[in-house]
Amino acid sequence: MNQVSLPHSMFPSKTIENAVQELSKFPGIGKKTATRLALYLLKAEQDSVEKMANAIVELKTKTKFCTVCGNISEADLCRICDSHNRNKQILCVVQDFQDIIALENTGQYNGVYHVLGGLISPLEGVGPNDIAIQPLMDRVQKGDVTEVVMAISATMEGDTTAFYISKLLREQNVNISVISRGISVGGELEYADEITLGRSIMNRVPYQQNGEKS
Repeated sequence: MNQVSLPHSMFPSKTIENAVQELSKFPGIGKKTATRLALYLLKAEQDSVEKMANAIVELKTKTKFCTVCGNISEADLCRICDSHNRNKQILCVVQDFQDIIALENTGQYNGVYHVLGGLISPLEGVGPNDIAIQPLMDRVQKGDVTEVVMAISATMEGDTTAFYISKLLREQNVNISVISRGISVGGELEYADEITLGRSIMNRVPYQQNGEKS
């Protein structure tokens, strides 16, 4: 007699099914991987699972954003802005805090950052006033910044945003540079490998308003 197989949506218990549904909400995690993770957690030590759960809760309850640059922080100032070892005269503009993590992992940059929180995208209704461009200008106008580095993904939205910011910065007494095109056109900064990204930030070149690099 042939054994009837259960549908993939059937789980031994509702508890496991709920766990799989929640885990599968993570980016890149499908139902099969979520099931393996749920079963791993089921077999893991109680203390280990509780530490993991507490870390996730604290991620939401203790995390805030730096009042200066917009980076992830547990205090009003992030570790980078609060550090006396960083070069405050070099300001690197990024789309999001994931890009800061990627750049920091290269170990090739010692300046500070500014998180835009998005990119200009007319098709999606995102204009200059919807991202943190004015706070960037406020920081530059204080006069401490001598160089602004555009470390924005080489996409149409990224190039549009960099072009717009560069037009505003032309009125300020600062050098404007852009990371070298070791990053492929259309590529997202956070997914670049550390060596390529490190070379791109070290070998940055002057930014020209027409979008071409010298």
